[in-house]
Amino acid sequence: MKSIAVLPQGTVSHEALLHLFGDEPVRIVHRKLISDVFLSTAGGSTDYSVIPIENTIEGSVSLHIDWLINEVNLPMQAEWIYPSVQNLISNPGELMDSSGHKDYSKVVKILSHPVAMAQCLQFVREHAPQAELESVGSTSEAVEIVKNNPGKGWAAIGTALGASTHNLEIVDRKITDHHNNYTRFVLVGPHKLALPQKSAGDKTSILVTLPEDFPGALHQVLSAFAWRRLNLSRIESRPTKKKLGTYYFYIDVLEPIESVLLPAAIEEIKALGCQVRILGSYPTYTYEEEKAEVQ
Repeated sequence: MKSIAVLPQGTVSHEALLHLFGDEPVRIVHRKLISDVFLSTAGGSTDYSVIPIENTIEGSVSLHIDWLINEVNLPMQAEWIYPSVQNLISNPGELMDSSGHKDYSKVVKILSHPVAMAQCLQFVREHAPQAELESVGSTSEAVEIVKNNPGKGWAAIGTALGASTHNLEIVDRKITDHHNNYTRFVLVGPHKLALPQKSAGDKTSILVTLPEDFPGALHQVLSAFAWRRLNLSRIESRPTKKKLGTYYFYIDVLEPIESVLLPAAIEEIKALGCQVRILGSYPTYTYEEEKAEVQ
């Protein structure tokens, strides 16, 4: 049975993992911090790790990408999309008036992960502008803190899975400011794996470091893909952390590494004096609406 490290129980990462593997049995190992998730697999304690790397609203998760580049050597083995559905959660009945209706004036504090909080600010400003906002390590942690502090008017922004895990009440569902709020996850680990569902295609992620003092180097790198009609879905610069003004370029190519044209493009880029590192070549999976999120 595969063992997979993921953020705490009830987080979006946990929901996304359950969605990807469906009925296939896996051993889930929860870690409090994303660094612990990475190190669990890098150290051999688990076979794979679940890493969120991009969000529709917040963009790239730079910290996680930097970990993939600088801290561990864990190839990407799969990528999938999952909706980041956040809800307002409280102890049962705590945010209701005597008639059983919602009473947002009773909200004293709202806790959540800073990214989840940022995705719901419009809802918070409209319904509970008086509430103190507190950032914690994960949405799951926020839900657990609220559970352990009944009667204080505290609420959490978190997942439906998190609410059901701690037997709390969902006061409002789907409170994110944008309903097209999706997160891109990658499964990283040393070994290829086969998943039962059909993939939407293949992708290869590479890291390109340009030679110094080479005018037009990035243009030539992109030309190596362009004239071969290789489609790039993403290109992003990240600092090398070695010298101010020097960058890696993180590039996603919509082609498997086994294709005819991609290896040739990589060799052309290397011939320019660039360093190229393959971060992974893997299947990608889209989100199917009929596979509804956990309620």
